[in-house]
Amino acid sequence: QVHVVESGGGLVQPGGSLRLSCVASGFAFNLNTLAWYRQAPGKERELVARFRSNGVADYTRSVEGRFTISRDNAKNALYLQMNSLKPEDTAVYYCNVPWGTHWGQGTKVTVSS
Repeated sequence: QVHVVESGGGLVQPGGSLRLSCVASGFAFNLNTLAWYRQAPGKERELVARFRSNGVADYTRSVEGRFTISRDNAKNALYLQMNSLKPEDTAVYYCNVPWGTHWGQGTKVTVSS
C-alpha cells in the first residue's frame, strides 16, 4: 500500500520560501504520477501540482510561476519548492498518487507576518 512521509513545512513570512519533501513507498515510484495537494482551514483539499512519470509537470493557476515540483526517482522522493509565498498559501500540504486512497499526516505551512 502507498505510504508517504511529508516534511519541510513551517512558519514563513510573506514573500519567503520553503521546500517541501515527500518520501514514498509501497508502489512503483518511477512509473506513477506524483502530486502535491493542500488543504487550508475551512476549505476543501485541492491539487497544487503534479509531476508525471514522463517528466511533464503542471500546476494550479494560483501557484503558477511561484512553485516548482520535482522528483528524484533514485530516492523515491518528491519535492515542492515554494517561492514568493502568500498568506493564502497557508495550508497542510500532502503528497500522494492521484489514485491514492490513504493520506499521510501532511506538513503544515503557515505564511504570516
